[in-house]
Formats: sequence, C-alpha cells, structure tokens
Amino acid sequence: MKIAVIGLGYVGLPLAVAFGKQKVSVGGIDLDKRKIKALKNGKSYIGDVRDEDIKALIKSGCLNPTDDYSVIKDSDAVIICVPTPLRKSREPDVSFVLNAADKIKKYLHKGLTIILESTVYPGATEEVLLPLFESTGLKLGKDFYLAFSPERVDPGRKDYTLKNTPKVIGGVDKESTKKAVEVYKIVCDNIVEVSSARAAEMAKLLENTFRAVNIGLVNEIAQLCDEMDVNVWEVIEAAATKPYGFMKFLPGPGIGGHCIPIDPLYLSWKAKSFGFTTRFINLADEINQGMQKYVVSRISDCLNKYKKAINGSSILILGVAYKKDVSDTRESPAYEVIRLLLKKGANVSFNDPYVETFTVDGKKLLSTQLNKTLLNKVDCVVILADHSCYDYDFIVNNSRVVFDTRNATKNCKNKEKVILL
Repeated sequence: MKIAVIGLGYVGLPLAVAFGKQKVSVGGIDLDKRKIKALKNGKSYIGDVRDEDIKALIKSGCLNPTDDYSVIKDSDAVIICVPTPLRKSREPDVSFVLNAADKIKKYLHKGLTIILESTVYPGATEEVLLPLFESTGLKLGKDFYLAFSPERVDPGRKDYTLKNTPKVIGGVDKESTKKAVEVYKIVCDNIVEVSSARAAEMAKLLENTFRAVNIGLVNEIAQLCDEMDVNVWEVIEAAATKPYGFMKFLPGPGIGGHCIPIDPLYLSWKAKSFGFTTRFINLADEINQGMQKYVVSRISDCLNKYKKAINGSSILILGVAYKKDVSDTRESPAYEVIRLLLKKGANVSFNDPYVETFTVDGKKLLSTQLNKTLLNKVDCVVILADHSCYDYDFIVNNSRVVFDTRNATKNCKNKEKVILL
C-alpha cells in the first residue's frame, strides 16, 4: 500500500512515521519548505517524533517528504491532516481542508481512499468534500471512497499513542468505512466503526466539548473558592477520592492547544443552522476565555500585597506552552495574559525550556535564562505551564511572590511566598 499524508504537523507527521515503520510507502505532503528540508535532513520538529526515526525512514525510502501533490497519483489512500482554525469572527475556517481537497481532486483516480482527520463540523465530509470529488465524474463507493477518522493526538503523552488509542472511523458509505479500516488497521490495534462520517465527526466534537465544559465548570469553581477563601486544589483532590460519579478536571489560566478551545465552537456554529443554541458550550467558552483577564487581576492582587502596581512592575512568566512538557504554543493562554500585562504597562519576560521565542502583538520576546539573579530582580513570578523540569523549591525560595495557576508548587516547603489560583 502507498499512502499520501497531507499536512506534516502534530497530527500528520506522527501518522506518516507510524505507517513508514510498517514498511508502507508514505508521501508526506506539506507546503512549508522548511519542514520538508528538515525532514530530508533527518530532523524532526515535533517533540513526539525522534530524529532517529526520520533518518531511518528517509534512508529506507518509506518516507518521502515533498510539497508536490502529484504523489497522490500513485497512492492507494490519502489522509488529510491540515489545520482547521477559527476565523476572527470565531466561525469555522475549513479553507485548509478545501485547498487540500482541490489538490486531491486534480489527482483523483479510481480506487483512491480519501480520509479526513482534520476536525470539522458534523456533515462537512459528506456535504463539502463529496460533491467536490464527484464533480470529476467519479462515483463514491464505486470509483473512490471517502471517510472521516478524527485524530486523537495528545502532544507529550507517552501512555496512549496512535497504536493503542482506539481509532474511530466512519465512512460516507459502508464501502468507504471498509476501505478506511483496511488503511488504519496497519497502524492501530483497536478500530471503532461507526455508522457514518457524520457520527464520527460528532464523536470528535463531543470528546472535546465534554472537556471544555468541565474545564469551564472547574474554572468557575476556582473563582468562587477564591471569593470564599477555600483552597480549590484541596477541594478537587478531596472530591476525586470518590471512586464513582466524579471525574477530576483542573482549573488553570485558560485552555489552549488546537482542539479544546476550537472544536466546541465548530459544533456551536453548526447547531445554529438547525435553530439550536448550545448554551453549555457558549457559557463554558465565556468562562474559559475570561480566565486570562481573571489571572491578570489576580497578578494585580499579588503585586498590591507588596504595594506595587502592574504599571512599571517586572513580571516573569514561567511556561508559555499551552500545557506542561511540550513546545506547542497554539492557542496558549500566555498570549492573552502577556498581552494584557503589556497593555497595563508591565515589563514582561518569560522562560520556557521548550520555547525559544514568543511573539505577542508583534512584540518578539526571547526566553530568558532562569537563575537566582533574575528571580531576585522581578516583582512577581507567574507559573502558566507547570513543566516537570522546573525546580519549584528553587523558584519559590528566590522569588518575592509566586502566582501559581497550576498548583505546581504543591510540594514546596516555603508556602508563604506562593499564591494559588
């Protein structure tokens, strides 16, 4: 089998590597020439993919990185793994998917199986892609096959990988489901077939809407606990001891990554076309989007404790990635937190062992060296991403005050300098 993977990012590259390791010939397509050059030189730009694996696959010929879509001509299957962000109006932007589909259409041939992994609203595969491909005169189920299989990539995670995470697959017709299963059974241990592409699309959105809503709930509880002078982290740990009926979610400075902040709004947008208002989704989004302003107000409280104003103060941000132990900054809460601090006149610096540069509103910040001198100098240290490599005792002991949005300092001995979210 020959497979083409369109989009060599956090989803597409690990997928291409997984197929390559099974001796499948993979044409990895990406329009970013820097990525293509790096891969051809045996270099990975994704934390979960090793340089050694890239080098071996390039050498064996199992991975062919390219910006040329013509490799689809000789492929048995093509998998679309491109971004599906939100527009500034917070509506779905499927332009990357449509662009990839236009390129596939040019090289569409009999027997080709097309699978979309990029998150879309329910019905998109059938309503948008199918007419585009059938406009060539080729027919679904007879000449080509079309399915949706949502990606379930969690950057930085080691226990669940593509191989052992159940793979949901829904074809636009039964034959398409069958063909897509044949593709994924090469690299996935557990295949979960659903009745349609629409069901698979909805399953993906439910997964991430569930998380967004529960994070919104616990973020609201965190704010309430602060008003009541109750430690929300202690409350959550106590509740989590119940062996049934409770699932632990943690508060934080906001939600980030390419899925949780975005996917629920794809569902909310589609619901409007049915005259349906997704009240839970909208409320959770409002709470989660408001956490950055809340964090800045709490930083102000930390500074007030030492008779300092935000304007003119020096604030060190620890961790600008959207979560611990990754370099991924997509939709990171740090963007809005830093933007608001800069707007209020603060002198902001950051340290992140995984991120070298961070640009906010055109202002490029460089990760500064974390040492005793820096910690002694700044007025407030703010922990936004609780990277495992940080020495939190060292940070707390050498800082004036630490505002911890992740409870990263829970094991520190010196609690007097720490203020928790």
